[in-house]
Amino acid sequence: MSGPEEPTRPSRLGPEPPTTRIPSGPDAPTRPTERGSPSVTRRIGGVVRGALADTRPLRTPAYRRLWLAGVVTVVGSQLSVVAVPTQIYQLTGSSAYVGLTGLFGLVPLVVFGLWGGAIADVMDRRLLLLLSGGGIALSSLALWVTAASGVGGVWSVLVLFAVQTALLAINQPTRNAVIPRLLPPGQLPAANALNMTVQQVGAIAGPLLAGVLIPVVGLPTLYLVDAIALLATLWATWRLPALPPESAVNRRAGARQVIEGFRYVALHKVLLVSFLIDVVAMGFGMPRVVFPEMAHTVFGDPIAGGPALGLLFAAIPIGMVVAGLFSGWLTRVRRQGVAVTFAVCTWGVGIALFGLSGSLWLAVLFLALAGAGDMVSSAFRNSMLQTVATDEMRGRMQGVFTVVVVGGPRIADLWHGPAADAIGPSAAAAVGGFAVIVGAIVVVAVFSVFWRYQAPAAAE
Repeated sequence: MSGPEEPTRPSRLGPEPPTTRIPSGPDAPTRPTERGSPSVTRRIGGVVRGALADTRPLRTPAYRRLWLAGVVTVVGSQLSVVAVPTQIYQLTGSSAYVGLTGLFGLVPLVVFGLWGGAIADVMDRRLLLLLSGGGIALSSLALWVTAASGVGGVWSVLVLFAVQTALLAINQPTRNAVIPRLLPPGQLPAANALNMTVQQVGAIAGPLLAGVLIPVVGLPTLYLVDAIALLATLWATWRLPALPPESAVNRRAGARQVIEGFRYVALHKVLLVSFLIDVVAMGFGMPRVVFPEMAHTVFGDPIAGGPALGLLFAAIPIGMVVAGLFSGWLTRVRRQGVAVTFAVCTWGVGIALFGLSGSLWLAVLFLALAGAGDMVSSAFRNSMLQTVATDEMRGRMQGVFTVVVVGGPRIADLWHGPAADAIGPSAAAAVGGFAVIVGAIVVVAVFSVFWRYQAPAAAE
């Protein structure tokens, strides 16, 4: 966020004038009034401008093309996020099978996520983006063929999903590594904010659009739309200049470098707990695997999916966007360990209440509450990582961060599915939410250094 520096409002010196008569003439002083005062107008304008996103990065053509293409492709990718679990539930009628997406997504995510950033440091990043992006588009086309033809069954869907996840795990850190080569350092925070805004808006629009499109055009079409949308990003990537490694040294991206990153985490307890508490929050509390069954059995959608399914998938991102719009207070919080603990517990409360609710609108409200807690937690944990980690370790820490953020929900998928078959989807979600609260309290009690952590005073 940026905005013009606020002018200092002049203070009145001396006693009040003895009369309320306002002098007239060209030399008369201007007396501020409640309405129409230039000073008040400038203040309001400054506050409004300071609250809006900094769009300076969009003046750079290469970044602008990538960002505008992202507006299209992120919606398409979210269509596939809804389509995969919904298709598996259609094929099997079992949330346990839907939960297998956790296993088939977690393994490639961990393997290729930890190496994705390292690979991006040793080859031309433009070429790597083209290869991985093209592979993602082809995997979406393959999913479309399986869904439209019925060939292959559930195991074909799971294998293609695993391949696509591996390609995404390479593409995402590479894309993040490209941005600093396109923009000056002072614009990187604004660029990251613009990227996050697009992702969350897509996470809202995509599921809602999926809920509307499935009854009209059928589920297979969602994959086709995703593949076509990816052409926009491939075009924007093709327009980039060559982006080879800046260093002439032939660096390696091996297991040794990855292990060094894990050792660094183990030596810095604040980083360790920031990762661990997110694993607790997502691993216990992310209930997305039960959304198709709850939409059908609790909220009345047809088994093929409908508006309730789209609302459930969109609710958490809605809460994150709303919390982001009112996030100015975050910069004034120094007790970040305390803030993360309360934010994670808020996530757990929202998920538990979602599981206990029988009304669709209450379910959406509680999921949005959970999303707001997740946004606050993510913001502070990112700040901790950037502050505590030294510069030479931040790349590997970001790799670990990516695996934790995306891998935690995969762990939740693994147990939510069987639990939903055993005790019902609503009860499984509620149990997960309560487990988050207990787990977060236990982790912080064991590692009290996290609770005491304060951001440096200079960060205020």
